[in-house]
Amino acid sequence: MLNVGKIEEGFVLDHIKAGKSLSLYEHLQLDKLDCTVAIIKNARSVKLGKKDILKVECDIDTLDLDVLAFIDHNITVNVIKNGDIVEKKDLVLPRRIKNVIKCHNPRCITSIEQGLPHIFTLADEEKAIYRCKYCEEKYSEKF
Repeated sequence: MLNVGKIEEGFVLDHIKAGKSLSLYEHLQLDKLDCTVAIIKNARSVKLGKKDILKVECDIDTLDLDVLAFIDHNITVNVIKNGDIVEKKDLVLPRRIKNVIKCHNPRCITSIEQGLPHIFTLADEEKAIYRCKYCEEKYSEKF
């Protein structure tokens, strides 16, 4: 049995779809932080069958919950202080995301103006559909 020690302060991301933890690691830019990160892939799960888990020992404020919620709002975020879970954060789809995804419409202003931020707004919460702020192009790729 694999044993990964507990963390003193930070967060544990649980119920990540199996195989998605490395993508989360990149999008949350955890490689740029000077902290301890444990990635557990394909752990057994009653709820999901298999799941990934990320344990990050750092200040909770460094975590961008909007990016995390956009990628998968079903992930459980456990906040750890003094080695204990002190809070479980529920994720909701953000109304607006900036520079997480890019507009693929060749006629969009973001294709011409390279310095312009890629901003998407939530158009349909039930279907988790986002549209470009500038050209209304629907974001259609799956994370």
